[in-house]
This record gives sequence, structure tokens and C-alpha cells, in this order.
Amino acid sequence: MNFDLIIFDCDGVLVDSEVISCRAHAETLTRHGYPITSEQVFHRFLGRSTKQANSEVEAELGRPLPDDFHLQLQDTLYRTFEADLEAVPHIHEALDAITQPVCVASSGSHQRMQISLGRTRLYGRFAPNIFSASQVDNGKPAPDLFLFAAKQMNVAPVRCLVIEDSVAGIAAAVAANMPVLGFHGGSHCREGYGKRLYGAGAAVIFDDMRQLPELIVRLGRATE
Repeated sequence: MNFDLIIFDCDGVLVDSEVISCRAHAETLTRHGYPITSEQVFHRFLGRSTKQANSEVEAELGRPLPDDFHLQLQDTLYRTFEADLEAVPHIHEALDAITQPVCVASSGSHQRMQISLGRTRLYGRFAPNIFSASQVDNGKPAPDLFLFAAKQMNVAPVRCLVIEDSVAGIAAAVAANMPVLGFHGGSHCREGYGKRLYGAGAAVIFDDMRQLPELIVRLGRATE
């Protein structure tokens, strides 16, 4: 097989967190004078870093968000994570069947991933190979984070395979010259969402993590 490393996004791929995240983000922005729905957050900011989202919001507001905005957002989000967050169905089973090294490359912070991956018993499967957009200059859809992860894992980008659930993440993988599979099995994925991922550049789309090990083998053979 051609792949020496499988790079996983976190939210929406490993943990089924996107609905929770969009709701918390919308509630916190609305509370600070920027009315927005969770659906709008989903379409505008899914897969992107909070820093990027905040910059856009502040430009539209014409003023900065409060200094403790990020802390307020985290507090709302983490309380809900502790109560409601679950792993993406069958992800543990899929990881058991994958033979290549794996890592995580997420727009979320390390603290967020410690909580979300810890809550779902996934942290130990990836640590210490967990990388955050906070470690690079430009978040997704720029390729920086995936290239950083590949470098840290000492694997050439072309020999990496990315698993993503967002258009921004797909675009980042394509820009990094990495093949990418588009997962549309999270609770946030509406009808037709997989087609959006395919249109953004996903080599294959799938909605059940039990399909992943065979897809990795199949795509590896196809790219030999």
C-alpha cells in the first residue's frame, strides 16, 4: 500500500461534536451582539479555527470581541462535551483494523482535544501525535497543518492519507498534495453533504467508519 500515515481530523471524524460545537459557538456569539444560528455557524465556520472565525466576526462588527470571549466559548463547549459528547460510531473498531501509523490534525486547540478525545477514550490511541492549528501560521483551508503533521511524523506528504469531514479540511488536504477521504456520517451531515465533500476534492466519500479500513487498502492500491 502507498500510505505510510493516516491523518485524522478530530471534530466530526473521531468525535461526533460538530452539532454541539456549532450550537455553543452560535449561542456565545449571539450573546455578544452578533446574532447567528447554529446552522449559519455550520456553513460559515465548520472546519476552520476559532481565530479565523473571530477575525471575520470582528471585521463585520467593527469592534473586537471581549478579551475573554474564547474562555466563555470554551466553558460553554466543554460543559456540554462532558455531558453529551460521544465518539463517532465504530471509530474504535476502524482504528483496531488500521495497520499504518495514525495522528490527529485538528483546527481545535490541544485543550479541546484532550477533553473530547479523553471523554471518548480516543486520546491514548493517538497521543502524543496530536497536532493543532495553534501550532501553525494558517489554519485550514491552508495546507499548513497537514504539512506540519507530516513533517512531525517524518512522512512525505504524498504518502499521507487524510480523513476529513469539512470542505475546508478537504481543501487543506488537496493543497497539501495529500489524498483525502470525505466522511459524512456525523450527526451534523445533512442530505447531500457528501457531494459537497466530493466536489471539494475528496477522492472517495463514505458515511460508516466500518468502511474505512477497506477504503484505505483500496485507495492505496489504486494510487500505486
